[in-house]
Order: sequence, then structure tokens, then C-alpha cells
Amino acid sequence: MLLFVSLLTLGIVIGVVVVIQRQPSILKESKKRQQLLPEERTVFNLKIGDIVQYIDKDWVVEGKLTYRDKGYAWFEYLLQDDNEIRWLSVDEDDRVEVAFLQSTNFLDVEGTPPKQLSFVGDTYYQKEKGQATMSRTGTTLRRTAEICQYFDYEGPDDKVLSIEFWNGEYEVTVGQRINPRALILLPGDGRSVYR
Repeated sequence: MLLFVSLLTLGIVIGVVVVIQRQPSILKESKKRQQLLPEERTVFNLKIGDIVQYIDKDWVVEGKLTYRDKGYAWFEYLLQDDNEIRWLSVDEDDRVEVAFLQSTNFLDVEGTPPKQLSFVGDTYYQKEKGQATMSRTGTTLRRTAEICQYFDYEGPDDKVLSIEFWNGEYEVTVGQRINPRALILLPGDGRSVYR
């Protein structure tokens, strides 16, 4: 009986030693697997080539603008689906605000934009304005200046409108705030699809 207990104890000790010796290689393999998994995408870390699924379309991230004004930063991603272009605006102040926008030529802007304006039958009120410094990744179309002036408006039913001046030219985008949970974000391969 004593011999049986001794052999059993010896077997347990050998088993524990083997497990402890294998532990570092198991941890290394786990770390390697984690490095191979793509980073989970959020509206704050989208990269060129990622896919944004929204309104039954797969929009490819082709560019990213980072705006900075007085220590505050927000993003706009250029999204493309075939020949269609949209902007996904992401802003976090007290809460995350995401807007899906498109450029429009149907609003003439002369001089300083007013505090209130009408567009397609809706009245928009200026909520913010300022001057932002820019950094960019990928394609950003005409938005190539280092500084832009911006005027942001809110309309009824979560509608938004933005006027931006880039090197003396203005660009108007209009759209709507959306729930970020309405987006499905998929990692891409880091390369542009349309350029």
C-alpha cells in the first residue's frame, strides 16, 4: 500500500512538472493567435479598406480626416460604394454622435454662413463653428488643406448640415444622425479598393 501511494504521488509530481514546463509555450501560442486576429472595429478606429455595412450597402473606407480644434478631435471617413461617395462623421462629446452625410451643390454660400438657413424646405440652426487643423489618411477628395473653417447646423428629425471652407472653396454636406449600432463594421486588408 505504501508503495502504491508513493508511486501515485510520484506520478502526480511528474504530471505537474510537465504541465508547468509546457505553460510558457502554451502562453506563447495563445499570444501568437491573438496577434493574428484582426482588431475589433469601432467607429473610432476604422482603417482604409474596412467595410461599413449600412442601408443594404457595403461602403469601403477610402479615407479618414481628423479634425482638431482647441484640444478637441473628431473624425470623418470617406466611404465609397461603386460610384457613390458618403461621409461618416464621428464625434464624441458627452455621447457618441454619428452622422451619415453626402455632399450637395444645392446650397449657395456667399460670405459668412448665417446662424439660420433653409435647405430643401427645412430650417437649420447653427450649433458650432470654428477653425480646425487637419490630418488625413487615404483619399479625401478636395479636402486637402491643413486648416478648414467649419459651420455645423442642426435641423428637424436629427438632420444635420455642415459648411466647410477649404482653401477658399466651400463644401456643403447634408445628412442625418444615425445610431452607431445600425452599422456593421468589418475589418479589411488595409488597402484602398477604388484608388
